Amino acid sequence: MVTYLDASTAPLRNTGQIRLYGEEGFAGMRKACDLTARCLDELVPMVKPGVTTEAIDRFVFEFGMDHGALPATLNYRGYTKSSCTSINHVVCHGIPDNKPLKEGDIVNIDVTYILDGWHGDSSRMYPVGTIKRAAERLLEVTYECLMRGIAAIKPGARTGAIGAAIQTYAEAERCSVVRDFCGHGVGQLFHDAPNILHYGTVNEGVEMRPGMIFTVEPMINLGRPHVKVLSDGWTAVTRDRSLSAQYEHTIGVTDAGCEIFTLSPKKLDRPGLPA
Repeated sequence: MVTYLDASTAPLRNTGQIRLYGEEGFAGMRKACDLTARCLDELVPMVKPGVTTEAIDRFVFEFGMDHGALPATLNYRGYTKSSCTSINHVVCHGIPDNKPLKEGDIVNIDVTYILDGWHGDSSRMYPVGTIKRAAERLLEVTYECLMRGIAAIKPGARTGAIGAAIQTYAEAERCSVVRDFCGHGVGQLFHDAPNILHYGTVNEGVEMRPGMIFTVEPMINLGRPHVKVLSDGWTAVTRDRSLSAQYEHTIGVTDAGCEIFTLSPKKLDRPGLPA
């Protein structure tokens, strides 16, 4: 039985209940998510051959500190970095290191800032120099999956409508949807109810109601959907070593549909791709 509760009276832990935020919550999320989006904008000229993901991670940390925000991933369940940087066949949770990016790589950079107690969570794909057409097409399909999923968000619909929109488009484009990871509730907690699956049917999942805040973050593979987690306990890769891509926005459900909190101020939501 799914229950909903007023976020202002809810304990600061994941109880499995779905929080409904008011205007104060939406205002807090706008600020936190805007900071995250501005950081991702600033990374666009930085991502190029020869740059290390460690340098990118250091920038994310310093940008947050300069603006009074803490990276949510830093020391989260033992994770020691301020961002996740997932390259080529890494699906998610790639750990920044000192290996330089190479011409033709694609990299997802996932940033979450905590600002005044609110979590702004977003990620984008960045091409490194000139990439192959197959990689470019994967980025185009994945971004379109994200936006089609978001377009399905409205009060009264079920969260399965998000997954159905993503799966239908991805599979029509001969790509696959990763099942092992999903979107999630977010707000005053980093990970909260409900889970947002990126596959399924329109009549599955919980009913969306105004005040819900969650992420939509489809992971799309050029090959098969199966993944494995490496021995570091974090890095997830495609089992067939096919390329994988992901874009992520944080969303608030409104009376009229939804609000995307993490839109790029510079309109760089899909860096390196044609407008």
